[in-house]
Amino acid sequence: MEEMRVLGLPAEKGRWGYVALGFVANVCMGAVYAFSVFRKPLEELWGISATSSGLPFMVFLAVFALGMALAGGLVERWGPRKTGILGGILVGLGWILAGFSPNIGVLTVFYGVIAGAGVGVAYGCPIAVAGRWFPDRRGLAVGLTLAGFGASALVVAPIMNALISAHGPLRTFLVLGVAFLVVMVLTSLPMVFPPAGWRVASPQGKAAPSALDLDRREMVRRPTFWALWGTYTIGCLAGLMAIGIAAPFGQEVANLSAGLSAAAVSVFAVFNGVGRPLFGWLTDRLTPRYASTLSFVLIFLAALLLWRAGGSQVAYFVGFSLLWLNLGGWLAIAPAATATLFGTAHYAENYGLVFTSYGVGAIVGNVMSGLLHDLSSYVAVFPPVMALAAVGIVVALVGLRPPMKKGS
Repeated sequence: MEEMRVLGLPAEKGRWGYVALGFVANVCMGAVYAFSVFRKPLEELWGISATSSGLPFMVFLAVFALGMALAGGLVERWGPRKTGILGGILVGLGWILAGFSPNIGVLTVFYGVIAGAGVGVAYGCPIAVAGRWFPDRRGLAVGLTLAGFGASALVVAPIMNALISAHGPLRTFLVLGVAFLVVMVLTSLPMVFPPAGWRVASPQGKAAPSALDLDRREMVRRPTFWALWGTYTIGCLAGLMAIGIAAPFGQEVANLSAGLSAAAVSVFAVFNGVGRPLFGWLTDRLTPRYASTLSFVLIFLAALLLWRAGGSQVAYFVGFSLLWLNLGGWLAIAPAATATLFGTAHYAENYGLVFTSYGVGAIVGNVMSGLLHDLSSYVAVFPPVMALAAVGIVVALVGLRPPMKKGS
């Protein structure tokens, strides 16, 4: 086993190459997190409301989650290479077609449905590959792979802002779509699972194997599944709402310029990216139960700060940094928890179902933030987030106990 080589290196070193490839692919997929940079330009271009300008983002995330649930089995049947290439083609095509949209409805179809479906197909590939190659450090490897999704806005938001200023929002969709198509196809080509029976010769982490391997039907019969699904929904709702309103909140509430609010999105993206390996590592060591509880405490504190002092630029940066950090955290906690609580034999299909909570959080969070803004202001969003975070603390502590044996 020690002589096996991966990407030209001994297996236990070469496997990190898959983390790097997954990181780059996730940078392309995670560009959706910078969508708030488009909202004001689209509102001005077509004379639409804040609720309407959030529709492409909301639909993208909902279709993304649905695609994950429906395409979970593709990774097992086709392998990560073919599945990733298909997803990359759809992502690029959706962004390119979005550049020809005549109105917000057509943009929602091209960007939200086609590109969202592409991310739904491709997203599970690097996660599954990292999980298989790193049975000893699953949370950390998955977290580092997904850091690209969270950190995407750090790279992409300034590029988007510059392109929008120079060429308008529609041409920006077109240019980025071509780039994403090329990069995602290229990063998918080397992706493979380890051979059957491969084991780590010298485990470096403390991650323990699951006590059982459940298929999707068995998993949904466990209360633990519903606790994970519910807590993941709350974590995603808070984080995706924050991502969707970050730039306009900065301009309307914290009185930042368009350029500074776009720069703020890049700062927040750092926290989103860091949250994934950080909470992946915490999940390996604290268990999903206590990593989740910690996340909800931070979400509650961030929402309280923004509710009471949202007009302060310091409060804006601190509060939104924490919310983006915790969304990144949940996107590492949930996949690691799925493997820990329900096993790896049916991981792709199981996590695809768990991931539907991401879509529910996207829909509820964005509808809530848009409606409350149109009725009052973005500040009004945060008391409901505080209440949900308090519920999340209770559900995590009570419900995220590992089901150790049949019928538990």
